[in-house]
Amino acid sequence: MTIQGTVAAGFEPVREAFAANFARTGDYAELGAALCVYRRGEVVVDLWGGFADAARTRPWQADTLVNVWSTTKTATAACVARLVDAGRIAYDQPVAEVWPEFAAAGKGAITIAQVMSHQAGLPGFLEPTTLDDFYDWDRVTDRLAAQAPVFAPGTANSYHASTYGFLAGEIVRRASGRTLGALLAEEIAGPLGADIHIGLPASEDGRVAELLAADHPIEPPLDQLPLPVRLGLSNPAQDPARVNTRAWRAAELPALNGHASARGVARLCAALAEGGTLAGVRVLGPQTLAQMTAIAADREDLLLGFNPQWGMGVAHNLIGVYGPNPRAFGHSGWGGSFGCADPDARVAIGYVLNHMGPELVGDPRGKGLADAVFAALD
Repeated sequence: MTIQGTVAAGFEPVREAFAANFARTGDYAELGAALCVYRRGEVVVDLWGGFADAARTRPWQADTLVNVWSTTKTATAACVARLVDAGRIAYDQPVAEVWPEFAAAGKGAITIAQVMSHQAGLPGFLEPTTLDDFYDWDRVTDRLAAQAPVFAPGTANSYHASTYGFLAGEIVRRASGRTLGALLAEEIAGPLGADIHIGLPASEDGRVAELLAADHPIEPPLDQLPLPVRLGLSNPAQDPARVNTRAWRAAELPALNGHASARGVARLCAALAEGGTLAGVRVLGPQTLAQMTAIAADREDLLLGFNPQWGMGVAHNLIGVYGPNPRAFGHSGWGGSFGCADPDARVAIGYVLNHMGPELVGDPRGKGLADAVFAALD
């Protein structure tokens, strides 16, 4: 396997770790992938290799995009934070102040912070919901506005795997008059030069890698799980095959369907690792970034089964998937992609791939790369 790209002096072991992933077999066999790392605001690793399709006819390129699942959530969190930074909303503000219909079914006191930290009690849909419903923004947001919480908001956290994006996206739409994907493009990704899209134009389809489902996906016993967890994992169940369609790519699903390159993920995370500004482009002010990354929920997540120390849409690194520093933060995507920022080490990592592993978080390919990056720091 030919690995393309560059590494700065001292980061050669990261190239070796990246190449080693392509020697894996079984559940973690690498088909195509890319890795980008920033240190102190500069690119120190920029690697790619493999293939963008199952037939192995399209080599992975430096700018290949792929659906990164919940790695999208960091970009969504940054969009909400951008409105906080501008004074348009506040994290401690009730959602119903910007979205009046949300007050239905006893939800009038739920705050934006509770939504962003997976404490709102809306981890999934009670009404039968299909993937096609996801393409009708008003239908799904109206459904969430009418729904009662399945636990008392603020008393627990249960990962809002898909609903997080609709909730955050509707808050953004009500507060800004724009969709979250438009705000991301116009105010964050565009000015920053970060190749991240929520709602991908058809003109970019030629750059998109085919996503392959995990060989042996984990199938939890839904009938034995508590309601919040069951809702978060089903209704509808996600289907990786649907990702490779124009309808999926065009939709704005701010928890699920960001399409990004490794360079794009890493560049956004680098801005966060550098205090909110990168190369003169201000994404967030330091005070807002501090609010976004403060730990808001310090308990085990019912769905994930560990404590992510949720901030305002980002997870902290208590379980060590983003290097050795527990203050590092970011988000992982189903199947292995991730983006993280470590403000202490001034490191940001973006890793994307197209052969999904079975986990929601903790894929050994990505963890091995993060460990290699931090081992290489001077």
